[in-house]
Amino acid sequence: MTLLDSLIEIVNIPSVTRNEDELCTWLEDRYADRYPTVRIGNSVIVGAPDPGVEFIVLYGHTDTVPVQGEWKARVDGDKLVGLGSSDMKAGLAVMMELLDNGVREESGSLVCVFYDAEEGPAAGNGLEDVLNSAPWLIDADLSIVLEPTNLDMELGCNGVLNADIIFKGSTSHSARPWLGENAVTKGGAWLATMHEREPELVDIGGLEYREVFSVTKATGGIANNIIPGEFVINLNHRFPPIYSIEQAEERLREVASAADEIVIKDRAPSGSVDLDHEGVQRLDALIGRGRMAKQGWTDVARLTSRGAVAVNYGPGLVPQAHQVGEYVPIENMNIVYRVLEQFLT
Repeated sequence: MTLLDSLIEIVNIPSVTRNEDELCTWLEDRYADRYPTVRIGNSVIVGAPDPGVEFIVLYGHTDTVPVQGEWKARVDGDKLVGLGSSDMKAGLAVMMELLDNGVREESGSLVCVFYDAEEGPAAGNGLEDVLNSAPWLIDADLSIVLEPTNLDMELGCNGVLNADIIFKGSTSHSARPWLGENAVTKGGAWLATMHEREPELVDIGGLEYREVFSVTKATGGIANNIIPGEFVINLNHRFPPIYSIEQAEERLREVASAADEIVIKDRAPSGSVDLDHEGVQRLDALIGRGRMAKQGWTDVARLTSRGAVAVNYGPGLVPQAHQVGEYVPIENMNIVYRVLEQFLT
């Protein structure tokens, strides 16, 4: 089976977040007779380290965002169109091809982790259960997450906070607004400052991250003739690896200090950067495109927070993630396969 055949097959197995059972079972059945295989919920580990030999772990999430328009695989010239093709089933297809071809069986150990629920809330991510059940994965000489990177090696990643920024007023009849306090317009001045706020550049060893505060949702009011008594805004904070979660929370609270209440709802750490690691340098040389900072969050953060050395490198296109009509260039899979084959052998 070719890389393209494998990608077509797994794109055509639907695996929207929390519905990955069919794809997980398909992967488990495919490799159970050839490699040590462990299933943990709807995630599966394929392969195991041999004593005394270096081992590499490749990671890929099996889930996709919900269906938008057409979702099944189709070839369109030099592209494969289909839900999850770039994010990140093209990466899964590369992992499968390496396993199918027995890459690294003579020179060391290759372990592939196919895990669920990455596209949902950080607290429900299936990789957490995998790492709790198989803590030996952290001892890998290098961990590679095959998220979309446009063929670049992307180091670290920004952390993420989501918080409710709450402005409180008091309700009244809209014909007599002076008897209440409008919570929506009360928050207007702060919203105006957020509209003008620019990303803050942070340089780490030549890698350029951007710290960003983004308003992503807002709700307020219960009827057309009632002055709203509460206005709730979601603030999404992407923070670079120089900040811990605690420091990032402090920065968010400072930015939103005009609010009456701040409730932090969801948090995920940033991914640390190891520029001097031998495996990172060797992979970087094979890719030959220069190192990049990872602006979005990936499970590199989950891995490095436990002590692993991890990088992002995959065939998908970052701008195609979560898009209607999502696609991946077919040649991208071949390029990533050849680089990883060289790296592993």
